[in-house]
Amino acid sequence: MGNKITGKYHSVDCCNLCPEDQPMRIVNLKRGSMSAYDERDSITEDILGVISIDLYLEENHDEHHTDFFSAAKEALIVRRGEPFRMRLNFNRPFNPNRDAISFIFTVADEKKPSPGHGTLIGIVPRDGIDNLGDPLDWGAGIEEHEGQSLQLLIKPSVTCPVAEWKLDIDTKLLGGGSRSFILPRPIYILFNPWCPNDQVYMPVRDKRKEYVLHDTTLIWRGSYNRLRPSVWKLGQFERHVLECSLKLLGTIGRVPASYRGDPVRVSRALSAAVNSVDDDGVILGNWTEDFSGGIAPTKWIGSTEILQQFYKTQKPVKYGQCWNFSGVLTTIARALGIPSRIVTCYSSAHDTQASLTVDIFVDHNNKKMDAETTDSIWNYHVWNEVWMTRPDLGVGSNGVTYDGWQVVDATPQEASDNMYRVGPASVAAVKNGEILRSFDCGFVFSEVNADKVYWRYNGPFQPIKLLRKDTMAIGHLISTKAVLKWERDDITHSYKYEERTDEERNVMLKALKQSRHAFSRYYLNDSFNEVEFDMQLGDDIKIGENFAVVVAIANRSLQNAYTAIGQLSCDTALYTGLNGQEVKSMNFEIKIQPEASEYIRMEVTFEDYYKKLTSQASFNISCSAVVKDTDYEYFAQDDFRVRKPDIKFTFQGDVVAKQAVDVIVRLTNPLPVPLRKGTFHIEGPGIEKPLRFRIAEIPVGGTAASTFKYVPPYAGRASLLAKFSCKELDDVDGYLHYEVRPHPDDIINPYRSSHNIIRRRNDVIA
Repeated sequence: MGNKITGKYHSVDCCNLCPEDQPMRIVNLKRGSMSAYDERDSITEDILGVISIDLYLEENHDEHHTDFFSAAKEALIVRRGEPFRMRLNFNRPFNPNRDAISFIFTVADEKKPSPGHGTLIGIVPRDGIDNLGDPLDWGAGIEEHEGQSLQLLIKPSVTCPVAEWKLDIDTKLLGGGSRSFILPRPIYILFNPWCPNDQVYMPVRDKRKEYVLHDTTLIWRGSYNRLRPSVWKLGQFERHVLECSLKLLGTIGRVPASYRGDPVRVSRALSAAVNSVDDDGVILGNWTEDFSGGIAPTKWIGSTEILQQFYKTQKPVKYGQCWNFSGVLTTIARALGIPSRIVTCYSSAHDTQASLTVDIFVDHNNKKMDAETTDSIWNYHVWNEVWMTRPDLGVGSNGVTYDGWQVVDATPQEASDNMYRVGPASVAAVKNGEILRSFDCGFVFSEVNADKVYWRYNGPFQPIKLLRKDTMAIGHLISTKAVLKWERDDITHSYKYEERTDEERNVMLKALKQSRHAFSRYYLNDSFNEVEFDMQLGDDIKIGENFAVVVAIANRSLQNAYTAIGQLSCDTALYTGLNGQEVKSMNFEIKIQPEASEYIRMEVTFEDYYKKLTSQASFNISCSAVVKDTDYEYFAQDDFRVRKPDIKFTFQGDVVAKQAVDVIVRLTNPLPVPLRKGTFHIEGPGIEKPLRFRIAEIPVGGTAASTFKYVPPYAGRASLLAKFSCKELDDVDGYLHYEVRPHPDDIINPYRSSHNIIRRRNDVIA
């Protein structure tokens, strides 16, 4: 360490940028060091001038957990509330008795920066680094003074706006004259989940790794009886992703710079900015089967391409559905430093009337009436959770706090405050039925806990008849990726109490009392209970195979025989619950003897469903029946999905950082027809542009294989992702998680600098 200087420091007017001074020319820009000189002859050599700055990019990025950002090569990226280091090199020795230094930070895109709004900050460094001020304040301290250089620590406020910042360094000769050095590199200041004073602080180390640093995750899709994990490359560290995320806040998100330090405001704005409904945001949603003019939602494999395309064109990217919106929002949140995870709710309700029920109307032919049925149940719906405290919500009854995970949802379903967005809604508030808490807790409550009610609609002037009420149909298997494991974590308990418990029903009644909508209860037509119906679906049916729908009918009467008359139907379906084409239907009439059971079975062949199948291979199975000579009617509906094959990866050798290895990707055709003109789409760390391999044909039972060279960019855990699509078979994916060994030439040294004493680094991607 050099000699530590002491003495009195004279303040300068930090807001006076000396407009009469012309900017300096910047030269020698390399490796985080930058120089400048002033061309004006009028300024004497007596005035202290900055001739170069060392930003210690490598050390600062390591300390602030930002070293994986692609932008770290060109910008200083730090997290608020923690100090970063820089060294100033002057044209002469610094003398504290005659020289004054001030740092002027301004938010780059703010037209009228203001100290009062926290978008213009002036700092005069103090002697020493033991006390850099209150966490809510900016601070700077001189760490060492040696010759013509000064090493300092600068600490951004723990509540400062998350944005791109500009830095001017003013030097002033006491008694007259000043200079100004303009830093040519941008400074990005992010949220800090490592800092206990930050609103997004996450105390558990492994959770910070998972929810901030990991750049690949799993998204669960399918249906509650056929859960399907799909890999998603978040890519928050990739080229232009951070720049796009920051820019999005001020442009599409329209968050004033002074509010960009508030994670509640930021996450609410992002839930609107990721969809394109209101302000031409990142993704254009499309829930049809026509994706002409764009890319089908099932073909995306990650967020990187989407955000890079949007950053380049500033136009909505075509097309997306709920898991695409969620994947992109997670990428942006993690890039900005907000812990985030992707959550899937199976049998998720879309309650358009805020009645806390999903009302389904069927006609006299036992077909769902789409026009009258405005509510829907999605096979699955994917949203986000972000981690933060909620000081705006206070403390609820019984001391309940609303901190922790908050739901945000970028899928445009319903308007909230005149914009298509959801959240942040406290998960704790949802569980406890606090549906009036900000923001949109009632909508989320319905998604996970509404009652499902079937009605017989007999015409506009006829009374409707309640067929069935199901209090357990909504909100199954709420899922997210487990912490540091490639498996599912069931978090249903965080959203709702266990079904059929007093707590669950009490919370439902509490929520209903808060609802502003009238809610009428009708008695079920369940006074007749001697005949029971049970619809059964097979498990693990692979695409290409036949399957059967079975209804078991049991007569509980000891002496009466009954005749059931009804219909079994199988339709293709979108995952949003809307029916597609009819695949097959079968009428039945069967007599059930006392204390006996009968089975109705409908076979569905590959030829029946193949040409009608939607991209996500989903079906809607329904059964309607009446018991003859009684008033009893039965109606039930369920979703069903056939399983698609997985893509397999194989490494042909050891996987070592910065060393090429051959990788083979394979897919076996599961269909009884050939697959023609298919394409593999592959992404992974170090693959800047997705790889695409065309496959002319995969015969029945055959396997296609492609080989490519892969160079892992760094040691540690990583993932390769693949998609396959063709006309005959779409939305097929696969992934491989693997460990990359360090290259023998690499020197692993977590303490890269003798000055690296800001704090000990204890989090790495692993």
